[in-house]
Amino acid sequence: MPPELTFRDETGRAVRLGDYFGDKPVILVLAYYRCPMLCNQVLNGLVDGLRGVPFNAGEHFTVVVVSFDARETPKLAEAKKASYVASYARPGAEAGWHFLTGEQDAIDRLAEAVGFRFRFDAKTNQFAHASGIMLLTPEGKLARYFYGITYPANSLRLGLVEASEGKVGSPVDQLLLFCFHYDAESGTYKAAMTAVRLAAALTVLALAACLVWAWRREARKARKLLAPAE
Repeated sequence: MPPELTFRDETGRAVRLGDYFGDKPVILVLAYYRCPMLCNQVLNGLVDGLRGVPFNAGEHFTVVVVSFDARETPKLAEAKKASYVASYARPGAEAGWHFLTGEQDAIDRLAEAVGFRFRFDAKTNQFAHASGIMLLTPEGKLARYFYGITYPANSLRLGLVEASEGKVGSPVDQLLLFCFHYDAESGTYKAAMTAVRLAAALTVLALAACLVWAWRREARKARKLLAPAE
């Protein structure tokens, strides 16, 4: 991402995109705040998914929402932030969620950098646009796309662990990454073939152990029946 791009946060303060890079992965959302439907669904889906993730915004990751409507103001961004921080309802969330507005040039450059397409329809006074969110590494490199308006908690969790390069999560999360892989076509994490093969091998070993145990038990019974009476 171009770190030098300048926007205004929900307080009206001038900020650089690079201000949000550093030590945490970033969830980036491009949405406009007066959108009558789709953008709200994207943000609602993100909050719903994050409620099932054990990591906290502000502590383990950062959420940056950028309006692609250059007419929108910090006042709108402030109201939007208040609504979603309240919906997320975790301590310290206000420090981890940022709602930005900006000039058209900065918006266009950011949209181009992430491959986000949008078009203004003057007849309806609305934007036609894609739906989805993006995961960035702490250094601001684009790591993952999640498409649509719903984002499974497991995919968000694994995406944050992977984007953080091990800085977020536990050894269990690292093990889960071994068992799942990111599918770029669907924008979700799916069970890796390595994990499937491992599970199949363990199943075969378990069945073999059961068969050996059953055979030995039957053999002991047979020996007892054939043993001479005293």
